[in-house]
Amino acid sequence: MFPVMTVIPEILSLRNVTKVYANGSRTLTVLHEVSLSIVAGTTCAIIGPSGSGKTTLLGLCAGLDRPTSGEVYVDGQLLNGLSEDGLAAMRNRSVGFVFQSFQLLPTLTALENVMVPLELRGDRQAHSLAAALLERVGLGDRLQHYPAQLSGGEQQRIAIARAFIHQPRILFADEPTGNLDDDTSAQIIQLLFTLNQEVGTTLVLVTHDAELAQRTQRIIRLRGGCIVDDWPLRCSDQIGESINRGNGDFRNAISHSSSLNSPAHRFSGSSKEKRELDS
Repeated sequence: MFPVMTVIPEILSLRNVTKVYANGSRTLTVLHEVSLSIVAGTTCAIIGPSGSGKTTLLGLCAGLDRPTSGEVYVDGQLLNGLSEDGLAAMRNRSVGFVFQSFQLLPTLTALENVMVPLELRGDRQAHSLAAALLERVGLGDRLQHYPAQLSGGEQQRIAIARAFIHQPRILFADEPTGNLDDDTSAQIIQLLFTLNQEVGTTLVLVTHDAELAQRTQRIIRLRGGCIVDDWPLRCSDQIGESINRGNGDFRNAISHSSSLNSPAHRFSGSSKEKRELDS
């Protein structure tokens, strides 16, 4: 008998993607024929010096921007040619995004900010699910606070809750700890990886933080708009573990009573050293 081959699904695929910006008669090529694929349920860090195209790449992957040429597939769907409404629907169905600057709506409370993705779907459980998830990330007593009344770490936890609330197939995070102190960054990192493990969401991070990058299963290095290094998954059993976990109902995952703000859940070694990963 022949051995059974397991097909590992791809959640994200880029094929010869180029992004060029025009400024009058001059052009700037930010990304040049980038091709990559990411397996569903895994974790990946994108690193490189400032100006290497990391944030541009993340925006293209999430359908927040369009490539000049090449193809982008998310969850099996080709994004090229989709209308703005089509891209918005795709993001609401499959994508979560965490910004360095949080991007919370200042006129909405913490609870209302987290509810937004589900309200766009007309989900009647938006209120209860958002409240449960905020409790899960240690902000059960901040539901009615506005962003201006919260610390940077609290705002980022709200942003992460909002990004996870609609059970995205893939979550992108652009320098999620870039505006936070070391201790708060450690909590945010642990939160991202814990929810990734519980829910099975693919996690793609842009970061300059060496310690954060080394926690992922794969590291992709950009320089000058091109992929110059791609360290694959460190061991094959992590693939199966990633794609098989998180198959339960998300509503059960967020109802765990333990708080991610407790010492037991904190990232070991809170005094992390930040350094540029561009050597």
